Amino acid sequence: MIVTDPRQDDNPIVFANDAFLALTGYERDDVMGRNCRFLQGEDTDRDTVISLGRAVAAGKDITVDILNYRKDRSPFWNTLYVSPVFSEGGELQFFFASQVDVTGSREERLRTERAVKIAQSIADTVRDPFVILDEQLRITTASRNFVRLFGDAEPNVLGRRIDELKQGQWDVAALTALLKNVVPDEAAFESFLIEDEFPDLGYRVFKLNARKIHVPDNHVINLLLAFEDVTDAVSADRNKDMMAAELAHRIKNSLAIISAFVSFEIRRAAEPCVVGFQAMQSRINAVGNLYDVIARSSAFGPVNMPVYLAEIAASIRSSLLGEGSEIELALDVEPFNVSADNAVPIGLLVNELATNAIKHAFPNNKGLIVLGFRQRDGEFILSVQDDGVGMDGKERPSASSGMGTRFVDAFVRQIGGILARASGAGGTTITVRLPTSILSA
Repeated sequence: MIVTDPRQDDNPIVFANDAFLALTGYERDDVMGRNCRFLQGEDTDRDTVISLGRAVAAGKDITVDILNYRKDRSPFWNTLYVSPVFSEGGELQFFFASQVDVTGSREERLRTERAVKIAQSIADTVRDPFVILDEQLRITTASRNFVRLFGDAEPNVLGRRIDELKQGQWDVAALTALLKNVVPDEAAFESFLIEDEFPDLGYRVFKLNARKIHVPDNHVINLLLAFEDVTDAVSADRNKDMMAAELAHRIKNSLAIISAFVSFEIRRAAEPCVVGFQAMQSRINAVGNLYDVIARSSAFGPVNMPVYLAEIAASIRSSLLGEGSEIELALDVEPFNVSADNAVPIGLLVNELATNAIKHAFPNNKGLIVLGFRQRDGEFILSVQDDGVGMDGKERPSASSGMGTRFVDAFVRQIGGILARASGAGGTTITVRLPTSILSA
């Protein structure tokens, strides 16, 4: 990782850790005070460089894969993450940049992509089993592969209803209802799964797709029903829990490393920068907590809110509340599970709101913050409540300004929520009304 100072001419490097030097082959004296463009070379993509420059000029985060060069001019692919660091007053202070050598994985991905393209070309020459049905669901045309897989001979297939074939594997009420709506309602469907024991095939899972077909100047309307054998894919999907947990564990470890880098910078940073680093670390830890919960659960499935918010509270205590602090964090959380996709912004939202309360609600460093998640009137209420000075107190700045509030508004929009604030002498309560769609399916 490196840190650059945009306040100086040409945004030079002001810090480079040993891992960066080992990755690039440069000595520390070689890089200090220089703009990091010296890592670029003749094959570095110009559009990527332009995107980086625009993000830096705008003071925004950016992540790119870029071809860089070591001191000996040997190339390597670098996943570069650049993030601005602002002072509490909103002034751009530094840029933090982490580098990960992804040369091996990128080359492997390119080989995989080439293999997939070849496989796709071969697959495109093989016709999936399909039939064409009339409005009474009788088979008027059957592909050779359909007859081979599901029929004894073409004469035993044509003219028969799809639900009469073989041992009735296609005689499923839900499938029949869908098929009957394809022609009159133009209600095409995809990915309907049939799982059964098939004669001569054994256990199979087939994915069915259907849509109406109509030839211009021809009054006859039929529907096309195609079949895809997804047995292996379904089996792999059902066994993905272990792989997903391992991935979540690795992501969490990576976030922990980044958090450790930030802790290192906090110890070295000047006082005006400490708050910004702490906010950054708190956000990193909030995401890490989600993956910690996922790593102990099944795949990227339901996230248990009591456990999740308890771990976020623990992280806030450890990162923002010292041993002498008399600020308490409590939970009022009902036992619901939310989807992993929604858990990320929810966790970051709670982290931002609780962090804001800790910073501004308690000038005497004493009070109570309650993190809540409850069901009410057909929706869910996420809340962060404190018994501090309130937003109108002179000791507490407005909650409607600053980078943190922009994050809050973005997270609320992402999860389709509606935010409300209530504040007075007895403290502040911020609630976010959430739709039931945040729950895991």
